Amino acid sequence: MRLNEINYTEALPIDGYGPGFFRIGGQAIEGPIFISDDGVHTWDGYEDRALLLDLAEQVDVLFIGTGAETEHVPEDLRATLEGLGIGVEAMNSPAACRTYNVLLSEGRRIALALLPV
Repeated sequence: MRLNEINYTEALPIDGYGPGFFRIGGQAIEGPIFISDDGVHTWDGYEDRALLLDLAEQVDVLFIGTGAETEHVPEDLRATLEGLGIGVEAMNSPAACRTYNVLLSEGRRIALALLPV
């Protein structure tokens, strides 16, 4: 088996998660979060759109972790983001963390908005 070292860009990978928190860069952060090349930010959920709308032309895909279960993203939010050219992929938060880490290691232009499990 061949092992390769992963070099992340400015954005940090998700180290772990648990009930109500995410661990990023060795630090536990409680509640919903938003991660992009600009760093880690608290996020107030679907109504907090400013961080998400600022992604135009910075990322190709926004992964949205919807908590413990996969839920639908509000249609008006999805339509607005897609209208800006941002792909939206909703999945449960554990799957969003894993997918984000893999694509981040590949140098993809992505961001992540997470609701806690």
